[in-house]
Amino acid sequence: MTASQDADIQASAADQPIEIRPFDAPLGAEVLGLDLSRPLSAADFARIHRAHLDYHVLVFRDQRIKPDEQVAFSKRFGPLQIHVLHQFGLAGHPEVLIVSNITENGKPIGLGDAGHFWHSDLSYKDKPSLGSLLHAQELPAVGGDTLFANQHLAWDSLPAHLQKAVDGRVAEHTYLAKYAELQKRSPWRPNLSAEQIAQVKPVTHPVVRTHPETQRRALFVSEHFTTRVIGLPEDESQSLLAELFAHSTRPEFIYRHQWQARDMVFWDNRSVMHLAAGTPDDQRRKLYRTTIEGDAPF
Repeated sequence: MTASQDADIQASAADQPIEIRPFDAPLGAEVLGLDLSRPLSAADFARIHRAHLDYHVLVFRDQRIKPDEQVAFSKRFGPLQIHVLHQFGLAGHPEVLIVSNITENGKPIGLGDAGHFWHSDLSYKDKPSLGSLLHAQELPAVGGDTLFANQHLAWDSLPAHLQKAVDGRVAEHTYLAKYAELQKRSPWRPNLSAEQIAQVKPVTHPVVRTHPETQRRALFVSEHFTTRVIGLPEDESQSLLAELFAHSTRPEFIYRHQWQARDMVFWDNRSVMHLAAGTPDDQRRKLYRTTIEGDAPF
C-alpha cells in the first residue's frame, strides 16, 4: 500500500467509539470500543498515538485480527524490525515473531523464554525499538503475566548523587550478554550463525535518554542487555549498574498485565522496560509480536 492510498483510507474511515481508560497504576491504559480489523481514521489514530505517549502501555481489548492486520497497524507508527532469531518468524510474515513455549514434533515453534530478564526491546541495535505490539493467540490458565516498569519515573526519582553520576554517560548494550546463560536453561535459544552474530554487534547508548516526542528523560539500561558503563573501571561500572537495575524496577513504577483473550498490548520501549513473569511448563502460551523501529537514542 502506498502512502497516498493509506491517506485515502484514513480520510474515508469512520471514527470509532473509542474509550481510553487509564489503569490505577504508574502507567498504562486500556482501549475499549476499537476494532483494529477496520480502517482507522486519522482522528482515531491521533488519539491512539497521543494515548500511547501519555500512558506508555496501551491494552487493546478483544482484537479479532489477523497477522497482516497487526502488521498493517504497526506500520502506521514506522518501519518494522525483524528479530535476529528469524527462525521464529511467522510463516509468510517475517515481521511477526512468535512468542511461545509450545513445541511441535519435538521442536519449539517460537521464542519461549522471551522477556526472562528486564529489558527494553532491541536496545542492542543502533536504532532500538520505538514500540512493540504483542497479540494473544493462546493463553495459559495460570501464569503468563507481563510486567512493565516506568523509566521516566525511575529517572525522576533517582537520588541526586546517582543522577549526577550517570548524566552524560553512555553504556554498552549487547544481545549476547545473557545468551549463553539462557541457552543452558531452555530449548528456545539456538546456536547463532555468523550472520546472526554480525547483526547484533555491541552498541553504545546514553544511560539517560530523551524521548524524541515528549522530551521526557528516562533511564535506558537493563539487566538483560547492558553490560558496562563506558569510561568507568569495571568494578565501579558493575556497582553503578547494579544500583540502577535495582532502582529501575521498584514496585511503585510497575504495572502488571494479566492477559485476557485476544488482548493486544502496545508499549513504548523508549519509556518502559518489561519482564515476562513466567508460565508453568504444563501451560501453553502463544502470542504474536511486531516491533517498530525507533531512532538513535540521545
